[in-house]
Amino acid sequence: MVTRLSAEYLVVGAGAAGMAFTDALVDHADVQVVIVDRRHAPGGHWLDAYPFVRLHQASSFYGVASSLLGEGRVQQDGPEAGLHERASAPEVCSYYARVMERMVRTGKVSFYPGCDYVGAGRFVSRVSGQAFEVDVRRSVVDAHYLSPRIPADTPPPFEAAEDAAVLRVDELVHLAGAPSRFVIVGSGKTATDTCIWLLDNGVDPDAICWVRPRDPWMINRAVVQPDPAVFLGMAADVEQAAVGAASADEMFLRLEDAGVMLRIEPSVIPTMAKVPTLARWELDRLRTITDVVRLGHLHRVEQGRLQLTDGDVAVPDDTVVVHAAAAGIEVRPLVPIWRQGAITPQPVRAGFPCFGAALVGYVEATVDDDRDKNLLCPPSPYSNTPTQWARMQALGYRASLAFMSDPDLRGWANTVGLNPARIPPDAPRTPALAAALQRLQAHAEAGMTRMAQLADLDAPLPAR
Repeated sequence: MVTRLSAEYLVVGAGAAGMAFTDALVDHADVQVVIVDRRHAPGGHWLDAYPFVRLHQASSFYGVASSLLGEGRVQQDGPEAGLHERASAPEVCSYYARVMERMVRTGKVSFYPGCDYVGAGRFVSRVSGQAFEVDVRRSVVDAHYLSPRIPADTPPPFEAAEDAAVLRVDELVHLAGAPSRFVIVGSGKTATDTCIWLLDNGVDPDAICWVRPRDPWMINRAVVQPDPAVFLGMAADVEQAAVGAASADEMFLRLEDAGVMLRIEPSVIPTMAKVPTLARWELDRLRTITDVVRLGHLHRVEQGRLQLTDGDVAVPDDTVVVHAAAAGIEVRPLVPIWRQGAITPQPVRAGFPCFGAALVGYVEATVDDDRDKNLLCPPSPYSNTPTQWARMQALGYRASLAFMSDPDLRGWANTVGLNPARIPPDAPRTPALAAALQRLQAHAEAGMTRMAQLADLDAPLPAR
């Protein structure tokens, strides 16, 4: 038997995008929303994340527009004193549970956890087998289009012999005994977090082998803070670095000189540019690991041996190989956010997916015509390489100009903590903020035009 429901919107996915979209929508429109998710609770991949993960950015940049994640607190001690707090996985999951409870209490939202969406407005409970069908009066919202791939739900990208000890990163905390060697497989944030956790737990750097097929660029966490003078100063540095750069690599090297970008190995030009944040104390710790294998991708693990694209590496028989090599956020094709009967949330300002999804929800609630909505909110991509990062910045700049051209959207965006570039109405006009805005204005057009050229974008960037 099929249970029939009715709502203006069916949101598929209760992760960061689905929650931010729905929160902004129901706060500004009198509508009914059904949210369905295959997991048992809201929070998306955070429910499956490795226990020691934290947000790589300030907590206030993450979550939903109506409710601050955390306390907006600046850390007073520890290695990140002076930087804004970053939530742990349990804190993020607890936050999303509270947000969902609040939305359900409004009477506008119904949540169906533990259900598989099968298309055409239909979903089925994984627990009871009960089938549901929603009469969707407006749109189905695909909030899992950009769902990240994490080790907990992604098989290792290499074979493992039966006698090889291979663990997912989330299983590492349950290790029964100390091996003589750890092999960390992966180049991104998960791998760096894993290395830092091992070092923090007393593992000698010489007991860690890091299989790093590509070296990553990472952004200095100190320049991505919820302070308009800091964030806009960083944006000005990015634009200034692009002007006259002969290549994306040269632009990144200039950004390194400016203190914006970081790389782990100074003698290697990174080819990976997903660009999560990294603190300088983490960089210092990571540089103590000197056994770095750059022989391409790992293909097979056997007891005592790693087989890679460009050669084999011998390891002790009791080695534990840690799978930290899932893709994370993948680079997927950009699609129009609004199509007939469908909404696909994507970042609008470069990066910052929670702000993008909240902006899409607000625009859905306040703008009538889908064509106007798509003009105001063109999507921007994620990146994987330096050239793609230049493309992300250029398209994100175009998108920012589009939505900031609308007085209502501009006013709303400047009140939302998820927006990293906001200047709150009550923000003091300090000399540092004035200097950042002056540099931004001086370099924006030339810098973003050059980034568009580096990314082989055909259409010129509009002037401010």
